[in-house]
Amino acid sequence: MGCGKSTVGRKLSRFAHMQFVDTDSMVEQREGAAVADIINYQGEEYFRTVERAVLDDTAAMESAVISTGGGLPVWDDNMERMKRLGLTVYLRRSPKNIISRLSPYGRYKRPKIRGMNDEQLLEFMTAHMAEREPIYSQADVVLDCDKMADNEVIDTILQKIINLKR
Repeated sequence: MGCGKSTVGRKLSRFAHMQFVDTDSMVEQREGAAVADIINYQGEEYFRTVERAVLDDTAAMESAVISTGGGLPVWDDNMERMKRLGLTVYLRRSPKNIISRLSPYGRYKRPKIRGMNDEQLLEFMTAHMAEREPIYSQADVVLDCDKMADNEVIDTILQKIINLKR
């Protein structure tokens, strides 16, 4: 969360002339409710099942940049499925960098971190990211983004896509 998947994904899709898809938005459209509400009222297991169905729906899309929720790759065999569908990219950022990127609204809209102060958030992010790192690092491309501007990240990903097509 907060690493720039949606922001970078939208910009990348424009540069690459590809459709942009956000799996959280697809879940919200399908369910008619916000992700936070789905998790709160239906539970995380239900949310992950819907999220998995949305991931399966993306298999039919051609030339799309797909931004996933942060937990999607770590649930079940989703990372393996994602890798079969196309190029996977992990935008690696340090917990401190992510915290600096999160606006007050960004913090509020994420139920897991809502109400945390900076110290609590740093502790949570450090533990959370360490737990997910083994799965995230299986991505085809791992970019250490702390010192990269969004345009540098996009240029690097575009170059990877171009190299794949050769």
